[in-house]
Amino acid sequence: MKASFIKDLSLPAVAAPMFLISGPQLVIECCKNGIVGTFPALNQRSSEGFEEWLIEIKTALADFEKETGKKAAPFGVNLIVHHTNPRLDADLALCVKHEVPLIITSLGAVSSVVDTVHSYGGIVFHDVVKKRHAEKAAEAGVDGLILVCAGAGGHAGTMNPMPFVAEVRSIFDKTILLSGCISSGRDIASAMQMGADLAYLGTRFINTDEGKANAEYKQMIIDAGASDIVYTAAISGIPASFLRPSLEAMGVKEEDWSKSAKIDLGSELDAGKAEAKAWKTVWSAGQGVATIHDSLPAAKLIERMREEFLAAIKEQMRFL
Repeated sequence: MKASFIKDLSLPAVAAPMFLISGPQLVIECCKNGIVGTFPALNQRSSEGFEEWLIEIKTALADFEKETGKKAAPFGVNLIVHHTNPRLDADLALCVKHEVPLIITSLGAVSSVVDTVHSYGGIVFHDVVKKRHAEKAAEAGVDGLILVCAGAGGHAGTMNPMPFVAEVRSIFDKTILLSGCISSGRDIASAMQMGADLAYLGTRFINTDEGKANAEYKQMIIDAGASDIVYTAAISGIPASFLRPSLEAMGVKEEDWSKSAKIDLGSELDAGKAEAKAWKTVWSAGQGVATIHDSLPAAKLIERMREEFLAAIKEQMRFL
């Protein structure tokens, strides 16, 4: 069964949860404009702060619906399901308390987490980069699989999207999201043609007014091409895509790219501290930077992508 909220979206898209970039303002604007907005729980330095963000988002969307009579898209939270994340239990409890509609799990598909989210009517999407991961997540009972393909920003995979979608679709009949180099409405239409139910966009939303990236980061994305993206585990121990100029600026040279740091998402007192220190100065992005030439409000970006999406579909219909 596919996620029921898809039919109510203005565009079949999810703004991905980006470490240090996604916050309440971006989530709220995405949801107001008809696409799913998400953020990582660890973008807040404490569980108390995380709850404040949940309340801010829920209040803003409730006010929007009351004032406009329109239905906002659901929002989601990314939880790192890994033994080095000591905040998992506390943050999951807050998601239950506030009935977060969508939970996105990374680095582990655990049936007990899925059951907990299902207990209040929430749904769970899970990041995967291989068919084997998809099979394990399906066994855990997740409602959707996010196929993170080659060229994606953040913790990316290496699979080509066309065979990966087809392979996973053969074993999974629920919601499939496609991630990797999606930066326009035409790209979203292409994702649908490949068999995905939703497109999953990260890098494109870095360059929005509501994104927390600084001006230098956004300009680097505008100036970059696909070849400026480096895929390495040298930063956090998990293979991820980074902007070459930001690596070089921090003294991370080409001979270092094949190295792997120890996986550690933080100390008991601060679950995001270690990774935040690295990612704050070494900037992540996907190969989709090749078609990003501006920075603008999220509402205008979504409106433009919808126009591009409809134009792409109309163009394809001439073959009918």
